[in-house]
Amino acid sequence: MRQAFHLMLALLPFWLAGAPAARAQTAADPTVYVVRYIEVMPAAKQQGADLLKQLADASRKEAGVLRFEVLQRTAPASQFATFEIWKDQASLDAHGAAAHKQFLGAVQPLLIAPVDDRLCIGIDVAPPPSSAGRALYAITHVDVAPPNRDAGTALIKSVAGPSRKESGNLAFDFLQQSARTNHFEVVEIWADQKAVDAHEINAATKDYRAKVQPLLGAHYDRRWYESL
Repeated sequence: MRQAFHLMLALLPFWLAGAPAARAQTAADPTVYVVRYIEVMPAAKQQGADLLKQLADASRKEAGVLRFEVLQRTAPASQFATFEIWKDQASLDAHGAAAHKQFLGAVQPLLIAPVDDRLCIGIDVAPPPSSAGRALYAITHVDVAPPNRDAGTALIKSVAGPSRKESGNLAFDFLQQSARTNHFEVVEIWADQKAVDAHEINAATKDYRAKVQPLLGAHYDRRWYESL
């Protein structure tokens, strides 16, 4: 037993070295990250959910898709989001002419606002879990005033790494919008409500919220979802 324990300690550095690390997207990396917000009529929430499930099934079969998640907001349940990762812009364009185009045609009568697309690059991202199950997702739109872009980038990046190490965290992706570089999307996955509550009240999170508040150019928009 003691020998096995010492062997585990000896191998620990190698296991840690082999763990997937967070990274920043380089100029040579053509990966495209997309967050889309979809809002349907309250009475059509089940229809919207069904159409999004069909979209997910079709999209995951397309060439160039690296990740495609469809999410339903915990409240109101008539609001949805997709979190997508595509190999390159050509793959995303092909998706827009195929599965996404078909989805837009079907969902159009149900919408109460246009689908809101946010194309992004990865500022601090890590490989997703193989399966998140019935985890809780948070997508936060952080809009800092343009002069605060660099300060906002550094601040959010400083909280991403420590958040990934918290108990119950499954993912923490920090994205920057391509068209408006002072707008950010933070995509988190948490194992359960207990992990969420611990994260929300810990000192580091409260310190981050206090520091980001003066930088904001709009409301700190944090929304909770479950995977469909």
